This record gives sequence, structure tokens and C-alpha cells, in this order.
Amino acid sequence: MMKNNLRINLLILGLLIAVIGISQPVKNKLVINKNQNSLLWEVSGKDLTQPSYLFGTFHLMCKSDINLSEQLKMAFNNTGKLYLELDMDDPAMMMQGLMLMNMKNGKKLKDFYTVAEYKKLTAFFKDSMNMSIAPFESMKPFLLVAMLYPKMMPCKTVSGVEEELMKLARTFKKEIKGLETLKQQAAVFDSIPYADQAKELLKSIDSMKENKKSFGKMVAVYKSQNLTAIEGLFSKSEFGMQGNEDILLYNRNKNWVKQLKNIMKPEPVFVAVGAGHLVGNKGLVALLRKEGYKVRPLKN
Repeated sequence: MMKNNLRINLLILGLLIAVIGISQPVKNKLVINKNQNSLLWEVSGKDLTQPSYLFGTFHLMCKSDINLSEQLKMAFNNTGKLYLELDMDDPAMMMQGLMLMNMKNGKKLKDFYTVAEYKKLTAFFKDSMNMSIAPFESMKPFLLVAMLYPKMMPCKTVSGVEEELMKLARTFKKEIKGLETLKQQAAVFDSIPYADQAKELLKSIDSMKENKKSFGKMVAVYKSQNLTAIEGLFSKSEFGMQGNEDILLYNRNKNWVKQLKNIMKPEPVFVAVGAGHLVGNKGLVALLRKEGYKVRPLKN
């Protein structure tokens, strides 16, 4: 009888240890990176009672290249909500997107090309994309550039880091929120002259072979987590950033930091935005430090 009770007590003790091991906060287990090269950052101090986390994403890449580390999952599990650039879990997103993807004032792609250039554009969509350009005649050219990205990838199964994080959020039953509305993001692309966007679209088509190599380099640099190299990528014109950094990156970074000061205060959150928003003296890491937060790279 005594032996049976001992076995039962040991089993109960084992279960308690297992449960305690699972339910105990894992914050102390998170490992600080020895250098600044990481896509995963801990934000603490100032008026925060618990750390929040900042992570740099890559919007579209081969699914096989996406690997969320155990350390990231631990950080994610310490938070209450996932904040992305957009609330991509919103069922109304698709309908809003259809309404906001077109150029203003009735502009059409034909307005920005010579006859020969437009012929080249239509031929590319027919021969390489297996679709007519007609349904996209009014679409903002930068959105059409994004449609070319899968053609630059060496794989058939394409995903995005945000998509994988959303799956994680559903697993952990975390609410998904957005730092911007689709209307605000559409306004960003309206701020860049459509003529410049149209040039970028044609340039992407003319340089498809080179772009495949460039895209591969972007993925390799992203996976290396070398922030200096990531910052360097966004200064090159072939990625459509040159001259538009304030519109596409820096102004949005300032706006997001204003929001994060309030968002992070009541509860810890996991913030995941494009990796280009983290880097440089106008990036989120630097701006949050200027606001008085302790921002530390985590091993990832």
C-alpha cells in the first residue's frame, strides 16, 4: 500500500514538474545575441512592466526558406497580441484591397508608356505570366511589380513570413492586429508618382534575369540576419527604394513608434514588420532606443 502511494505521489510530482515547466514564464530563457545581427529584438524598460518583441520579416519567399526559431516561438508565447503592418486576418481585407489597388483620377497604364513599351508589357504578361494585362490596366504599377516576385523565385511553393506567424498566432490563440489600415498603405503608393512606378515596372520586366539573382541575394542576406547588409540592399535602385525611403520606410517608422508607445504599455506584444524597417538610424530599433526603451538583439 505504501509503495503504491509512493508511486502515485511520484507520478503526481512528475506531472506537477511537467506542468510547472510548461507554464512557468520563459522570459529568463531567452538568450541575448552577442552582436547586433539579429532579426528578433526584445524591447523593455521605460514604462513597460514586461518586454515586447520586434521581428523583421520578408514578405514573400520560398516556403522552404521560412524557419521560425524556437527562441522566436518562446518570445511569441510571452505576448498577448501579434501586430503586423496590416491586420491580414481581417475578412474585409480582400474587398478593401480591390477598392484601393487602382490609381486615382482614372489613370491607366497606357498613360505612362509609349506604344512600343505598352506592347512589351502586354506581351510579357501574356507569355510569362499567362494572363492578360487588361484586368490590371488601372492598378498601381508598384502592385504589379509585386506580382512579378514569384517569377524571380527558384520554387513553386511561395509563402510569406507573416503568413507563417499568423499560423503561429492561431495555434497560440493570439489576436492579430495591424499598425496601418489598407487605406493608409494604399496612400503610401499614391504618394509615389505613378510615372515613376511605371518605369520601375518596365525595368523589372527588362531585367528579369538579373532580378532573379538579386532576389536570391536578398533572401540570402535576410537569412544571414546581417543588419548592415540588409540596410545596404534598400539603398539600391533595383529594389525600387532609392528616392522613396521617406515615403516607404522612415515616415511610417515614426508613426509606428508613436503607436507602439501606447500599444506596448498595457501588455507585451509581438511586432512583425518588414526587415527594412528595423535598420539604420531611422529604423525602429534606433527610434525606440531614442524614446528611452532598452532594445536588445536576441539569438535567433
